Amino acid sequence: MMAVVLLLWAGWRYSRRLKAELAEQLRLRWEVSTINEALEEKVRLRTAELEAVNQQLEILSTTDGLTGLANRRRFDRYWMDEWQRALRQASPLAVIMLDVDHFKAYNDHYGHPQGDECLRRVGAVLQAAVRRAGELAARYGGEEFVVVLPGVTPQQAMDTAQGILTAIRAAALPHASSPVASVVTLSLGVAAGIPGATDAREHLLKMADEALYTAKNTGRNRVVLASLD
Repeated sequence: MMAVVLLLWAGWRYSRRLKAELAEQLRLRWEVSTINEALEEKVRLRTAELEAVNQQLEILSTTDGLTGLANRRRFDRYWMDEWQRALRQASPLAVIMLDVDHFKAYNDHYGHPQGDECLRRVGAVLQAAVRRAGELAARYGGEEFVVVLPGVTPQQAMDTAQGILTAIRAAALPHASSPVASVVTLSLGVAAGIPGATDAREHLLKMADEALYTAKNTGRNRVVLASLD
């Protein structure tokens, strides 16, 4: 009888120890799972923070700090992509190059802070002009800007350029040192057409630049068109 009691008691102790060990294993597993979940959440949050920082850095590295437009780095990348797309699809492409008439005289007369404000106002007008998906306005350098209009006809590009010129005139920014007008004006060169396989991607830009040069040499405050067609 005593042997049976001892055997039962030993079995009870063994069962109790097993239950305690199982409970401890379950507790440890729960703690490990909780810690892992917390670590995974921290990694997820950190990854999201890094992605947000990288996106912000990308925006800063491709945006002109003065006007908020695309900068030259972003424009160069964008232009290469758009040119290749227009070639593949045999679709029209237009570019507008423009600068502020007698901007050096403006800076000399009003000072650089006011000159910066003038460029910001021009940038705002350009940003308002690019309404369709795929269009881009960028600061090309100094007081020179560029607008790219994929999929438009030469006449549509001219209409956009004329709209930009009209908007700047309507802004009525005083320019006492300009021989052209009493307010800030622009000269704009437009080039448009369907790129050909033998055309270099700089070709359309060169045509727009030449049209801009013509606008400046024929009185400024105007739009001149050069067409690939």
